[in-house]
Amino acid sequence: MFDPPSLVDVTAMTHTAAGSTVYDYRRRELIEPDWRRFPAWRTVTAEEWRDPQWQRAHCVKNVRQLREVLGEGPGEAFYADVARDQAEFATMSLLLPPQVINTMTPAAAPTADALYADPVRRYMLPVASDRHPEWPSHPVASRDSLHEADMWVAEGLTHRYPTKVLAEVVATCPQYCGHCTRMDLVGPATPATPKYRFALKPGDRLDRMVEYLRATPSVRDVVVSGGDTANLPWPRLEAFLLRLLEIENIRDIRIATKALVGLPQHWLSDQVRAGMARVAALAFRRGVSIAVHTHANAAQQVTSIVGEASRAMLEAGVRDVRNQGVLLRGVNDTPTALLDLCFALLDGGGITPYYFYLCDIIPNSEHWRTSVAESQRLQDAIMGYLPGFATPRLVCDVPYAGKRWVHQLASYDRESGISYWTKHFLTLLDADDPQALERVYEYHDPIYTLPESGQELWRRRSVPTLSVLERSR
Repeated sequence: MFDPPSLVDVTAMTHTAAGSTVYDYRRRELIEPDWRRFPAWRTVTAEEWRDPQWQRAHCVKNVRQLREVLGEGPGEAFYADVARDQAEFATMSLLLPPQVINTMTPAAAPTADALYADPVRRYMLPVASDRHPEWPSHPVASRDSLHEADMWVAEGLTHRYPTKVLAEVVATCPQYCGHCTRMDLVGPATPATPKYRFALKPGDRLDRMVEYLRATPSVRDVVVSGGDTANLPWPRLEAFLLRLLEIENIRDIRIATKALVGLPQHWLSDQVRAGMARVAALAFRRGVSIAVHTHANAAQQVTSIVGEASRAMLEAGVRDVRNQGVLLRGVNDTPTALLDLCFALLDGGGITPYYFYLCDIIPNSEHWRTSVAESQRLQDAIMGYLPGFATPRLVCDVPYAGKRWVHQLASYDRESGISYWTKHFLTLLDADDPQALERVYEYHDPIYTLPESGQELWRRRSVPTLSVLERSR
């Protein structure tokens, strides 16, 4: 059922024949879809729904549990499609909190047709028929496509940019996204994807991170991530944040959690709200900015309880709640879908649309990825509608070169789908390389978006498919 894109779709959807835009803004109040439309939750109370422990205890982890929740409406073929994907393609195992499932087909009972078309289902509950029949993986796909582990200065601490580090404090999440860029590390193994495992004990890993940061005054910005920080017990997360606040050179701390969208009940708990207030108050006194970064990809994910959780974090004193989404085909790859999402975030939750990354070149991700050209047109199409501070940048995370705005490329071969990029900073991998700031770095478009001559070029190339051969680091 994979539907190849038309490279003129974006332009056609954003302009009339006269050249005027067709997006019509209307503020929409956030709602919480009625979870009782699902057979398994017909008697679930609002109090139970708001309980984070109830949400965690009722996560869907396999096809049997999925059938119990959705019922027989989707049909046997749909469940077989999910099962085949988990057995043959999935890089992430099934883990869907009720909150996530409730945003799929929010206005109706979940039939097969509705589920296949649903944007949240498309990336949170992949099926085998979604995958591209010829190019499920790009020939250059890599399990750690951004080489984050190659830049570890302590286990789980990636020093990729001159003033910024990424601290992976936990390797699990409350929910697993099919397109996860850290599929090499996060979550349990799947039949298609064995996982790397941290060697150190959790406390020792965090100690090593803090030691490095204390000894490295050039770092001012720490992204605390994983996995998902919602899966680190709050007392341990708070203790780590307080240790970061003791380091004089740390001026920005960003707490990354998809769970603000996928499990907002966690961030509304009394323990977390009180703890965040303590951390934010101390940060304010010390002149440190604390922000929460979340990850919503479709407007229907931004429900009333998500807005409530975001406002709770703002009330606790964090400087900002921001959204770092991923540009995904069939999810948010049209101007209307992207603007609907941005306005839902901004109006309903006070969440700043921040970045949308092009989906990384990881195994079995091709059906989600968009080309650089499509992304450039999308960036152009959304300009002028949102406030400048809330107009998201569409960025390409180029291996070895880092985040680049989609219009920053140096050159672009549209036949081969290879774009070329430069950079102006050094990483640990190229600090001693005198040519690092002069060479160009490649990013590859999905092959099915290329002209036929370009697709034939790739068919003739004898490049091994890393998603098959690269089984361990």
